[in-house]
Amino acid sequence: MIPSKNRITVVGGCGHVGLPLGIVLAKYGFPVTLLDIDATKIEMVNAGHMPFMESGAEPILAEVAGKNLAATSDRECLRTTDVVITVIGTPVDAHLNPTVHELYRSIDGLMEFMKDGALLILRSTVSPGVTRLVYQRIQSRGRDIDLAFCPERIAEGNAIEELVKLPQIVAAFEARAMQRAREVFETIAPVIIELEPLEAELAKLFTNSWRYLNFAVSNQFYMLATACGLDFYRIHNAVTQDYPRMRSFATAGFAAGPCLVKDTLQLSAFSGNNFFLGHSAMLINEGLPNFVVSQLRPHDLQNKTVAILGMAFKAGSDDKRDSLSYKLKKLLEVEAKRVLCTDPFVPDKNLVPLKQAIDEAEVIVVGAPHREYADLQFPREKTVVDIWNLWPHLRQVAELAGAGRKG
Repeated sequence: MIPSKNRITVVGGCGHVGLPLGIVLAKYGFPVTLLDIDATKIEMVNAGHMPFMESGAEPILAEVAGKNLAATSDRECLRTTDVVITVIGTPVDAHLNPTVHELYRSIDGLMEFMKDGALLILRSTVSPGVTRLVYQRIQSRGRDIDLAFCPERIAEGNAIEELVKLPQIVAAFEARAMQRAREVFETIAPVIIELEPLEAELAKLFTNSWRYLNFAVSNQFYMLATACGLDFYRIHNAVTQDYPRMRSFATAGFAAGPCLVKDTLQLSAFSGNNFFLGHSAMLINEGLPNFVVSQLRPHDLQNKTVAILGMAFKAGSDDKRDSLSYKLKKLLEVEAKRVLCTDPFVPDKNLVPLKQAIDEAEVIVVGAPHREYADLQFPREKTVVDIWNLWPHLRQVAELAGAGRKG
C-alpha cells in the first residue's frame, strides 16, 4: 500500500468519473485534491454537497470534505502531488473519429507543474495506442514521470459501490509504474488485473462495446416484434423464463450516454472501420427514436401533443449527455403538433412539470424509466409508448397496431 503521506490529485475531479474516485480514495485515507475548472462544482464539493446524482456519495463526501479531500482550480497543487490521476479521455470529433488533441494539451499542461518522480495515471477511455503515445511524449521531454493506464469500468450512479467491489485493470510499460499503480488501486479494489497497455485499452473498449451490441440485439428484436403488432416483452419473457442460455438477453430501451456509442466508434476507428457489428449496433440503437416516430406517424401525429417522460440518458440519473430522449424530442418537433418534456432530475429550464405533461398530451412516450414513474395511471384514451416495459399492464404495441389498448 502507498503510504498515506503520498498525495493524490484527480484532474477533472469534480466530474462523474473523477469525483466518486476521489471520494473513495479519501475515505481510504489518501490526501486527495480534486482539480477542476468548474467553480460552481468546486464550491459545492468543498461544502460537502454532490453536484450530480451518485448513490451513497454525499454522506461520504460530507465526512471527508475539508479534511483529506479538497477541490480547487489552482494547478499549483500538482507541484506537491505524488500521484496524478487524469480523467481526460479521447472523444470523437464531428466526423466520428477519435481525437487526441485535447488529451495532449491536458498532458502537456500537467507536465508543466508535475514534479519528477510523480506517477501519472490515465483513467478515462483512450483510443488503442494512445497510452504509448503519451508515454513517448513524456520521454521526449526528458521528464522522470511514471505512466500507467487504469481504466474505469464503473456504472454511472453506482460508482461508490462498484469501485470497492469490481476488479481493477492496471497497465504500464515499466515495472515501477505498474507496481505504483497497483499499490494505489489495491487499497480500494478487491482484485488487481495486470495487462499490457494495448490490452487494457482494448479491454475497456470491448467492455462498453459488448454492452452496446447486447442492447442493439434487443432493440432490433423489439422493432421486429412491434412492426408485426406483437408484444416484444411477451416473447422476451417466454424465451428467458427458466432458460439459462438466454440470461444475457437484455430488455429494450434507449442505449445512450457519454460512453457506449463513443467507445464503439473508437473501436471501429482502430479496426480501420471494419467493426461491422459496431456499425450495425449504432444504426439500430440510434435508429430506435426514429422507429418510435414511424410507429406513431399513422396515428394523426401532426395533430397530437406528445409528452416524453424522462430526459436523462438512463433511469435514476440526472445526466442528459447524449440522451436519445433529446433526439426523439427533435424528431417529434418536426412531425407532432407539440412536444412536452419532463424529468424529475435533469436540470433543464425547458422541461415542464410531470402533471402538465400528462394532462396536456394525447401521446405519452417513456424516454427514461425513472422509478418515480412506475405507479402512474393514465386515461384510457391516451396512447402510451413504453419501450422499457415500465408499465407491463399497458399493451402499447396493440394500441399502435390499432387493436385497442388492454388495461
